Amino acid sequence: MKTINKIILISLMLLVTGVVIVSCSSTKDKYTAVTDVEDEFKIEKSGAQLWGETCNRCHLAPSPADYNDTDWETISLHMRVRANLTEKESSKILEFLKSAN
Repeated sequence: MKTINKIILISLMLLVTGVVIVSCSSTKDKYTAVTDVEDEFKIEKSGAQLWGETCNRCHLAPSPADYNDTDWETISLHMRVRANLTEKESSKILEFLKSAN
């Protein structure tokens, strides 16, 4: 009789463990799906917006006319590291600065 109770107990424990594992993995998929939807509808900022917000955080942003295209390329590489910008953000800012000078 004790052997049957142990078998039933072990079976129930395995069943509960399986349910917990399945529910955790499906919850992760739900959150991933929500994140994907949010990313899909995220509005991207323009180079001008990024330039205004990012550069003015630490110093007065220089006018785009202050430097030529070659200078802006060098400055953007330096500031990408200093301001912790992504490549995409840095490229947008550089494109804006080149187009505005």
